[in-house]
Amino acid sequence: MAFGGSGVGHVDGKVCFVPFAAVGDTVRIRIKTEKKSYSEGTVHEIVSPSPFRADPECPIFGTCGGCDWQHLEYGAQLKAKEDIFAEILWRTARVERNLIMPIVGAQEPYGYRSRVQLKMHRANGNNHIGFFMAGSHYVVDIPGRCAISCEPINVTYRELCEILNDFPDPERLSQIDVSAGDDGNIILVFHYIGEKITEVIDFLEKNGHGLSRVKGVFLQRGRKKSIVTVYGTENISYTIPESVLHGFSPMQLHTSRGGFSQVNYRQNHVLIGTLLEWARLSGNERVLDLYCGNGNFSLPLARHSGQVLGYEEYEQSIMDADYNRDKNKLPNARFQPVDSVAGLKKLAEAGETFDVVILDPPRAGAAEAVKLIPSLSPEKIIYISCDPPTLARDIACLKKSKYEVVKSRPVDMFPQTYHIESVTMLEKCGSGT
Repeated sequence: MAFGGSGVGHVDGKVCFVPFAAVGDTVRIRIKTEKKSYSEGTVHEIVSPSPFRADPECPIFGTCGGCDWQHLEYGAQLKAKEDIFAEILWRTARVERNLIMPIVGAQEPYGYRSRVQLKMHRANGNNHIGFFMAGSHYVVDIPGRCAISCEPINVTYRELCEILNDFPDPERLSQIDVSAGDDGNIILVFHYIGEKITEVIDFLEKNGHGLSRVKGVFLQRGRKKSIVTVYGTENISYTIPESVLHGFSPMQLHTSRGGFSQVNYRQNHVLIGTLLEWARLSGNERVLDLYCGNGNFSLPLARHSGQVLGYEEYEQSIMDADYNRDKNKLPNARFQPVDSVAGLKKLAEAGETFDVVILDPPRAGAAEAVKLIPSLSPEKIIYISCDPPTLARDIACLKKSKYEVVKSRPVDMFPQTYHIESVTMLEKCGSGT
């Protein structure tokens, strides 16, 4: 299996990528794209199925662009991800395989997602509400429930389908963001680009209260800063249990509409637990958290460190982090609404140093940030990543600054897809473990 989701075979000596194939399949394919060094095909017929094949739970799997691997047994998915992750880190950053720990699988390979973006398209007088078809902007309707979404989201989806039949300007409603807390409460953000603002708000106020799980409704007309409240609470919450926090009392965090939060609460516990275990803080360290969001990693670390500083560009997330700090009584944590690269430059100019630097960048990675982090002289850098290729690129950069990977743990945050979350720790050469 390849990163990107396709099965890999060879045709006349050339690598061929085939979506929805499985290791061990014998298939007849049609060549769709022919390149100089590789080709892409589609499955025409499964002559002999792989023993690792499984029956997909979703009837639109293969049409909807959301999942790649429902046709694989879960154990086969985990093995493929572990192998892919190790191969990417070796190829780009020369990270030895013995430094890659076994992948942490999900207890719930289905029904785990706490956030989705429902796409909407109006055609021939009918609403189509669901997800984009792979490689297109054609909206595929969800057949009653999304197999990887949590049940509160599926309940809300079905209720939305009912009320949106009467939406006043459906052609200008493109997307609905649905976010669920671990208590099942939901907030909705409607992306609307039309001019019937008053009518739309009136409609949402009147009909939104009939959505059984929804506690807050918002309207967005452009960037995140354009979000306006229609009614209700602005945030959802989730709990980090005592078992993850090394004996400390449970911690409840909240995140507001438009803010980032991990889509899989159970696997988020794995990330936090790994971070606390590997950081091995004694209570005096200075910790810097880049791309800190709502304090998801900063605040559990603050209980074990002397001082924590978090940088996050999105101001609402910083407001969430401040709220979470105060609620959990952690005055040694402070947060600033600053782009992480700009913040690093200021810290370097001021001659600041930190013992540990944490970063959890977006999928594009942290190419500029990793050039600046060594100037702060951290003994440890712990990199949480959702994209192995950009992680490998950034590790290669840090190795040039005399940091070496000590260990790396892939975590299956996104079952039924090829995506791979991971935690990687680097230490300054000669610092020891």
